Amino acid sequence: MSDPKDPLARLLVLYSLIPHYPQRVATSTLHEKLRERGFNISERTLQRDLAGKLSPHFPIGCDDETPPYRWYRMPGSPKDDPLIAENPPGALALYLVEQYLTGLLPQTVLDQMAPRFQEAKRYLESLGTNSLAHWAKRVRALPPGKTLIPAPLKPGVWENVSIALMEQKKLAVDYTSRSKGEQKTLTLNPLGLVSRHSITYLVATVEGYSDLRHFALHRIGQCDVLDASCGETAGFDIDAYIESGVFGWHQGNAETTELVADVSPQVAWLLSETPLSGDQRLEAQPDTDWQRLCATVPKDQETLWWIFGLNCQIKVHKPKEWAEDLKSKSTGMVMLY
Repeated sequence: MSDPKDPLARLLVLYSLIPHYPQRVATSTLHEKLRERGFNISERTLQRDLAGKLSPHFPIGCDDETPPYRWYRMPGSPKDDPLIAENPPGALALYLVEQYLTGLLPQTVLDQMAPRFQEAKRYLESLGTNSLAHWAKRVRALPPGKTLIPAPLKPGVWENVSIALMEQKKLAVDYTSRSKGEQKTLTLNPLGLVSRHSITYLVATVEGYSDLRHFALHRIGQCDVLDASCGETAGFDIDAYIESGVFGWHQGNAETTELVADVSPQVAWLLSETPLSGDQRLEAQPDTDWQRLCATVPKDQETLWWIFGLNCQIKVHKPKEWAEDLKSKSTGMVMLY
């Protein structure tokens, strides 16, 4: 629990819990919320914090005409306060978020968020006797799989793309196609942003066309927000767009297939804890410690790559085209060595 002698931490948390006028919060409610955040103080101490320490220095007021007394932030007080570390768990969450996002988001975005991450880190270090302050030294967040260094973005790209997306404005961009290796000037109607591994994509339509496409932000050169409104494509659903397989290299129309394979004891143990699907089955096989795996999986390139990464710890029986593909890739690899 938090030591009640941590006055600065307690006051910052207390101030963050007070709503802006016309909303108000009772002293008893503030007392309970502080207790939930690990600050065990008496109601008398809370009253001294509010009236004697916060009021002289922070824009807060009190409705004391009738009990219970209710507190609020004064009209006109800033609503975007820099007090982002509102409580120890929140500060710890920000600390872990920074670790997880490093390698996933462009450096320009991380640089913009750096002050908030640093404030959370300082907040944790200032707590001293609070047990949560020590978590930062003992907790780490690891992204799944191999993480590549994000490609750098041209100055202003992230900002202008974000503005155009939020305000539903058209974008004029110079975009370099990976397949053709040539740069084109395009007018885009932005619809969404998707971060996948170390690349962030803008989902948009090109002016004059209705089909959805996605554009890697690091391949955007000049980027300008236009005054014209784009108007969202009718029926666009970013979740449905992702599920269609455009980022997972689905084979066909995002269909599923039955995967039947023999797996080693190590893989069987892993899949018993973290299954491939809800209908997964693992069955013991006679005269071997390997097991037969049966599961319904997406018929996409990403699943096939996962299987290929298991190397000699899996033997695929179905689907037949996957078995042939794995055999062909294995033969090609042997020839390289």
